[in-house]
Amino acid sequence: MIKLAITGGIGSGKSYVARQMSQLLGIPVYDSDSNAKRLNEESPRIHQGLTDMVGCDVYDADGHLNKSMLASFIFANEENARKVNALVHPIVMEDFLCWASRQTTPVVAIETALLAESGIDKVVDKVIRVDAPLETRILRAMQRDGATREQILARMARQTEYPCPHIIINNV
Repeated sequence: MIKLAITGGIGSGKSYVARQMSQLLGIPVYDSDSNAKRLNEESPRIHQGLTDMVGCDVYDADGHLNKSMLASFIFANEENARKVNALVHPIVMEDFLCWASRQTTPVVAIETALLAESGIDKVVDKVIRVDAPLETRILRAMQRDGATREQILARMARQTEYPCPHIIINNV
């Protein structure tokens, strides 16, 4: 089975490319963002790790993640972000590999903004980097997220672009 990674910065169009690959080519695509959110709620390892790092109030009585509390912790300093990523990324990668092993197609893909940071680049065969002009990316992300230009630029500054793509799709 061939494993592809679809990556690109915020607003680049990677979700659009992933949908097209799924709808037009029948390639199953694992969405790392939505699965990370699911795992933040469901994984006992993440639950315990975040509770140990952030405090018992990071989950409510029903076990739902307090996203604003976690975001405040992550954005407080780079070390906090590194600790959370070191906890969550390996579990997402395990989940992707388990998911991929259950697929029956010759090709699968994972959509992820954080390719090298998550280690996903080590388990895929090819990388597709989606790109678009900077201003297009900013406007798309502002519209999608209801965020300000400054907020989007701050998010962009935290993302590392994958330096050596196998394939580049310019999504204008």
